[in-house]
Amino acid sequence: MTRLLIVEDNPELVGCLYAFLEPLGYVLDDARDGLTGLRMATENSYDAILLDLRLPQLDGMAVCRKLRQEFQNPVPVLMLTARAAVDDRVRGLAQGADDYLVKPFSLQELHARIHAMVRRAQCQLVQGTLVWEDLTVDTRLPQAWRQGQRISLTPTTHKMLLCLMRTAPAVVRKQEMTYLLWGDSPPPSDALRTHIHDLRQQIDKNFRSRLIKTMHGIGWSLGDGQKARSSS
Repeated sequence: MTRLLIVEDNPELVGCLYAFLEPLGYVLDDARDGLTGLRMATENSYDAILLDLRLPQLDGMAVCRKLRQEFQNPVPVLMLTARAAVDDRVRGLAQGADDYLVKPFSLQELHARIHAMVRRAQCQLVQGTLVWEDLTVDTRLPQAWRQGQRISLTPTTHKMLLCLMRTAPAVVRKQEMTYLLWGDSPPPSDALRTHIHDLRQQIDKNFRSRLIKTMHGIGWSLGDGQKARSSS
């Protein structure tokens, strides 16, 4: 049983979400403004939150930021918004959102993304580590273990790997990874490609299966460790 909080001010969309998600076994609560949503999110326990970006009283960006910074609440957050610009997506993820879905969206895709978010949350943060398949990463120190072998990471590849772990199995776009490493001042060279290559060398080179998958022209994700052709 998965418990969701829907923070959305469009009553027609809320009704549509109830009609689709409740028969799938979800237990739903809803709030129609940001302040109410923030209160409910901090007073109750949810497996995930569906959060609209434009809300009365307190917008979705502020709700997400307060959840993460003021309340240290790790509940997975999926932002729902009519804004499709990459800058808005990056801003939402920078505030602590776990995923981003642009309206109008497929209800089947929404269900798949919720399922992936909840699965990631259940796999993450066990005694200061993140776990995905046969890979374990220390969240504090630049080190990891795969199939029992210790891997030393650089500070940059550690940050990149944590981003991939927290997003898996969804794709981390190039723009998001660039923003994560350099903010609004990315280097002019193809430094990101070099760092991705370095991360592959550390995580995948000495193993029979590859975890880091390239979505050409889009970004990268963590796969299920099946054998695949290497790329960088």
